[in-house]
Amino acid sequence: MNNSVTNTARLLGAGLRALLVLTLVTGVIYPLALTGIAQGLFTGKANGSEIKADGRVVGSSLIGQAYNLPLKKGQETPAPDLKWFQGRPQNGLGTNSVNTQYKLILSGATNRSGDNADLIKWVKDAKAAVIKDNSVPGYTVTASEVPADAVTSSGSGLDPDISPQYAEIQVHRVAERNGLSVAQVNRLVQDHTESRTLGFIGEPRVNVLELNIALKALVAKG
Repeated sequence: MNNSVTNTARLLGAGLRALLVLTLVTGVIYPLALTGIAQGLFTGKANGSEIKADGRVVGSSLIGQAYNLPLKKGQETPAPDLKWFQGRPQNGLGTNSVNTQYKLILSGATNRSGDNADLIKWVKDAKAAVIKDNSVPGYTVTASEVPADAVTSSGSGLDPDISPQYAEIQVHRVAERNGLSVAQVNRLVQDHTESRTLGFIGEPRVNVLELNIALKALVAKG
């Protein structure tokens, strides 16, 4: 009987020691080691890929933002502030009541098929708006120049980037609204166009937040 109790106590002691060691290793040492490595080698990514301007964090390079005018009385959807480069349409082209301003509780696509009547109408309306907003005296955007990312949201609804083609058709409007030359704004787009990752992954892209930060700085210079 005594031997049985002793053996049980030994087993319990061994199990407790194993639990404590595993808790220490997997619950404390391992997470701290990974955190230290991440902070040491990938500080930016580990902290949310923050973008800073004027000495403060203004967003993340991974999450898009909306650039709209203040919502007016009676408006359900705010109008875009056309002095800024505009990103991709928000999830559902702004029709999702949960996910309209990138102030998100969730992310996701509209899940409508390509022949869905609502989706077709949204795309047509979005294309008409892109043509209207970006056509200025001396420069007219044609329907064939409007790229797909200008009229459709991404699968997550959070895409922070636009195609160089979409950025380029906004150049004349942005230049006019900010009192800049087309050449100056074109140069901004070129300077902020990123190539495919490793030369073959993804597509060339422009981060809208970073581009607008550079635009603000250029306007401030006069």
